[in-house]
Amino acid sequence: MQKLIVEGGKRLRGEIRLQGSKNSSLPIIAAALLSRGECVLRNCPELSDVYAASRILNCLGTKCSFSENTAVIDSSSLNGSEIPEELMREMRSSIIFMGAMLGRTGECTVSVPGGCELGPRPIDMHLAAIRKMGVDVRDSGGRIVCRALNGRAKGAKLSLAFPSVGATENVILCAVTAEGETVINNAAREPEICDLCGFLRKCGADISGDGESRIIINGKQQLHGCEYTIMPDRIAGATYLSMAAAAGGEIILTNACVQEMEPFLTVLEQTGCSIYTNSDRIYLRCGARLKAPPDRIRTMPHPGFPTDAQAVLMSALTLAEGTSVFEENIFDCRYRHADALVKMGADIQVMGKIAVVRGVQRLHGASAEATDLRGGAAMLCAALAAEGVSEISRIYHIDRGYEKIEEAVAGLGGKAVRSG
Repeated sequence: MQKLIVEGGKRLRGEIRLQGSKNSSLPIIAAALLSRGECVLRNCPELSDVYAASRILNCLGTKCSFSENTAVIDSSSLNGSEIPEELMREMRSSIIFMGAMLGRTGECTVSVPGGCELGPRPIDMHLAAIRKMGVDVRDSGGRIVCRALNGRAKGAKLSLAFPSVGATENVILCAVTAEGETVINNAAREPEICDLCGFLRKCGADISGDGESRIIINGKQQLHGCEYTIMPDRIAGATYLSMAAAAGGEIILTNACVQEMEPFLTVLEQTGCSIYTNSDRIYLRCGARLKAPPDRIRTMPHPGFPTDAQAVLMSALTLAEGTSVFEENIFDCRYRHADALVKMGADIQVMGKIAVVRGVQRLHGASAEATDLRGGAAMLCAALAAEGVSEISRIYHIDRGYEKIEEAVAGLGGKAVRSG
């Protein structure tokens, strides 16, 4: 099993070009099933989750190749609608293939997805929504069998109980080729939703309102192929900025999605970091000890503070002057990284959805196991700021969301060596 050997205590300095967004690329890869022609996706990150999505496409009879951050997908040869359980369990977002296959074939057979253990992520909201679109949903021996009546879903007016990103994506994917108009109220507003809709519009879909809480979709008979460039990864950007804030130094992010990162940048600026931005670049300088933000950091759906950035910011604030308070409102088990940070010398107390972080003067190297994707990134962030050597195992979690992260660290003057 591979691990990272991290030598901490070095100030970071350098420039990183942000990779394409993981949280955009996965639903867009699934959406390519809706096209009757070839789709070329540029700025597609080289991640284990992307490779898992490609294996699902191949299993369904779709041609998919990947080279130099470009995925070429031709779904004209699609000949299946059932995804094996072992492929579904490779990543949590595999459930988005349900909406895409219903939109293309009118039927699908899937299972509950796997991936990071962040507590329950019920798909009841997904299933309730597609049922309202005229889809029969049945549980068959632990497998979810979906069939649209008359072979095509029907438009519907839907109100989501929570602005779930996954449920919003699944409804959009099913609705773009459904019969009639679909209206999604209380839709997720994340930038990655807008990226998915941008891709679908380029394929000929009729979608409006994305980025707001009400999305309107007029179904088309079929979609065509296109070329599309995936947006930069705002969470990878938050991670590298947190590394520089924790370890000290200065960093420039290029190919950055500045506006989409504002909820994170606003909080980070409160810690005393100097941050300057233009259209697609972010400069951060951290020349003194961080200060705890004055307000509680509450994770919320966009445009609130992103849950995916909670862990990496927490790792930086373990060294801040004062006490930082986090409130996790999206996932039940998103503080699993806290034990590893405490092992490195952090002072963190977790009480349900609240985590209280009292800043310490220094961290020290330790051995830790990555618990999930963002938790693993938080451990790397803390290890780079710690004195001594740390060993982080189970880094396959980190590889799900970060392209060659040890090379990115080396580009900043840090030392993280992959071993095993």
